[in-house]
Amino acid sequence: MLPVEILINEHRLIERFVKLVKQEMEKIVEPQKIEPNFIVVVVDFFRTYADRYHHGKEEGILFQGLSQKKLSDTDEKIMLELTMEHAYARKTVRNLESSKETYLAGKAEGLKDILQLLNALVELYPMHIEKEDKHFFLPSMTYFTEQEQEEMLNKFINFNRDFTDKKYQQVITMLES
Repeated sequence: MLPVEILINEHRLIERFVKLVKQEMEKIVEPQKIEPNFIVVVVDFFRTYADRYHHGKEEGILFQGLSQKKLSDTDEKIMLELTMEHAYARKTVRNLESSKETYLAGKAEGLKDILQLLNALVELYPMHIEKEDKHFFLPSMTYFTEQEQEEMLNKFINFNRDFTDKKYQQVITMLES
């Protein structure tokens, strides 16, 4: 098993969640109201699962390993883009959390901002995931020997011991029903 297969599999859960966010956004437009707890769930998912758990492995293990290699110009560019997209997602989630507070304070711009930020995440993640899955992850493995790939896989497995995605699988299953 290639280490990036773990990351690719995690993308499927993120895609399911993004689909649910998109569906919820369609419900918000008509009544012009949002359940604040939904935003709490969205912030938690993207901050904890997508960023700390998933991007944590990408940046802290895969990208760190790649930074020790001589990458092609194309791969170097893509890795930089991916890192910038992670930073953009973090900023968007922080702004979403702030906009929830604005909304709860009764300020009209809160809902508008929430919808724009949710839309930014819904647009970002499918494109980001496709870039990683189809253009970066598998080619990036060619920079590593079999032994280095095995060591990386073990690092991913050890990283996952400190975190479980079961909570987020349950949250998504609950929202889907």
